[in-house]
Amino acid sequence: MTSFALRVQCESRRGIVAAISTFLSEQGCNITDSAQFDDAETGNFFMRTSFRSEHGLGLEELRKALAPIAKELDMDAEFFDEAMKRKVVIMVSRFGHCLNDILYRWRIGALPVEWIMERDA
Repeated sequence: MTSFALRVQCESRRGIVAAISTFLSEQGCNITDSAQFDDAETGNFFMRTSFRSEHGLGLEELRKALAPIAKELDMDAEFFDEAMKRKVVIMVSRFGHCLNDILYRWRIGALPVEWIMERDA
């Protein structure tokens, strides 16, 4: 089974979580993790959902199937293959505990990123 993530951003309204979870279920996907929140200042909704495609659907098939829902909810939605390492920029304070936590998570595989370290002189 392939593990993917779906990132969603749109105007906050009732029914978004239900629409996403129903969509994934109908596509034969099992949600393994989900986090969402509203930004009260902007009125925006944000969601990131990890799931396994139990019927073997690929990213392109999922993108096409979600398009009508994304259009109806005026939603910015993006799928990711969780096996792909992402390029990120990480900035930490001068306190060591922040960097130590990030390095530990990377070392145990909990932070799947490509690591390039540069140091400001």
